[in-house]
Amino acid sequence: MIRVHKVWKKYGNLEVLKDLSLDILDNETLVILGRSGVGKSVLLKQIIGLEMPDQGYIEVDGERVTDLKEHAIRPGLKPMGMLFQGAALFDSMNVGDNTAFYLRQHKSDLSEEEIQERVHVALQMVGLEGIQEKLPSELSGGMRKRAALARLIVYRPQIILYDEPTTGLDPITAMQINDLINKTKEELNATSIVVTHDIRSAMEVGDRLAFHDEGKIRQVAPKDEFFKIDDPILRDFYNNARLISA
Repeated sequence: MIRVHKVWKKYGNLEVLKDLSLDILDNETLVILGRSGVGKSVLLKQIIGLEMPDQGYIEVDGERVTDLKEHAIRPGLKPMGMLFQGAALFDSMNVGDNTAFYLRQHKSDLSEEEIQERVHVALQMVGLEGIQEKLPSELSGGMRKRAALARLIVYRPQIILYDEPTTGLDPITAMQINDLINKTKEELNATSIVVTHDIRSAMEVGDRLAFHDEGKIRQVAPKDEFFKIDDPILRDFYNNARLISA
């Protein structure tokens, strides 16, 4: 579904992505693990088209989106959505209007009644029925993440990117978000990429795990095999992550 091929990205003199290659399979959830600051979120920005790589290319469903002209990038990436680390809800809009935003901007063929029905279904999926009138400032961190997920679900993307979806959440709320990631994949038959340093979350949602280190993907394997890999850097990351979790 997605091919990242020999991608480089540099900010000033700082090389963040270094000849990075990665394939994401159709209808899988790939989890990208790694320490903070190694470029995991930068990779997501290249995939979704918020930034362009300096070298290399990215294909989405067979189309090389990094070769598209600027006016053609958005349509090429239309089946893709992203859950940002901070949820990125519009502060001035209530939950219902946040959820309906994409449909009102891009689905002129839908009536307001149809939009409201899809909003209702999306909020129901994430367990937020009845809070359409609340503002983001009135929600907990976990509820904001769920509201942001409803905003994605409402336009039914084929590919969903999650940037640190459980960061800052208590263990019970994090577990609920993990359950929603799995449920959303099943409901939408979606391909998902989850960036995290939370090993427990990775094991809950991932089909395959990838380890991002020093600007490259160092290891990729099915989750049952991933932590059996004899790699001292991966083992050090795993042991430190377990200590932090404990």
